[in-house]
Amino acid sequence: MSEEKKGFLGKLQHAVTDFVYGMATHDMTRQALKTRGSMEHLFILITMGDLLGVPILPPYYSMRLLPYVVPQISTWKRRMLREKDLTDALA
Repeated sequence: MSEEKKGFLGKLQHAVTDFVYGMATHDMTRQALKTRGSMEHLFILITMGDLLGVPILPPYYSMRLLPYVVPQISTWKRRMLREKDLTDALA
């Protein structure tokens, strides 16, 4: 009987913890992830801007950073070249 109560109390504690997380920090977490993504895209723009015709850094430094940037290039190019409208700023 005590194991069932521990199981119920454990589930209740987990539910309360998730609820408090959702009320207190979920929005801050989403904003931090959005900011991180924007900073990553800005970094790739600065280092690999030659791919879009925006030479900012000399090619030597871009080539040194290329192995670290390759996995993100396709999504970065898609994000940079897509059309943007007013609703993108609201989200």
